[in-house]
Amino acid sequence: MATLIDAINVKRKTFFEFENTPFHCLEAEVTTPSARGAQTLVRLKMRNLLTSAVFEKTFKASDKFKEPDLQIGPASYLYSDKDGFHFLDQETYETLTLSDGMIGNASDFLVEGGIIELHRYNGNPIGIELPVQVELEVVYAEPGARGDSSSGSVTKLVRLETGLEIRVPLFIKEGEKVKVSTETREFAGRA
Repeated sequence: MATLIDAINVKRKTFFEFENTPFHCLEAEVTTPSARGAQTLVRLKMRNLLTSAVFEKTFKASDKFKEPDLQIGPASYLYSDKDGFHFLDQETYETLTLSDGMIGNASDFLVEGGIIELHRYNGNPIGIELPVQVELEVVYAEPGARGDSSSGSVTKLVRLETGLEIRVPLFIKEGEKVKVSTETREFAGRA
């Protein structure tokens, strides 16, 4: 029997099942009313792991959720084609294909051989989780003009090997590898 989680115990980053669908809690807020006999409420901002839809819903503190049959494990990115994005499960060595909808804009950070966390629900792949930072090669960099560095915070636009364009300091050149934050999509340093 699956473990039950009380709504009041759902915290940020908790996985739970609601209406036979897996969810990931993004924010949790507990409201305790001042009136006697009033119920404590829990407002959750949650992401549907199957559709990536985000919404807020309020539950009673005593509501219970099942723990989802969710497995998370390492996988390496192989390639993409018309059928989708192909990954190699690092534990079973099984090749798995995820659709464009399951990957979303994470494709901006996928390079051949890159390791990600693969999410499975009831044994089927449903999405991926990227590392906090990835290293990507600069394939095109605008030339930095002399004298542009007087303010110290001047940047230029570069295109990375995945096609993603970001702003970087003037000293970054083509062929260099840079670290990019997958959360903010910004330059995080030299690799």
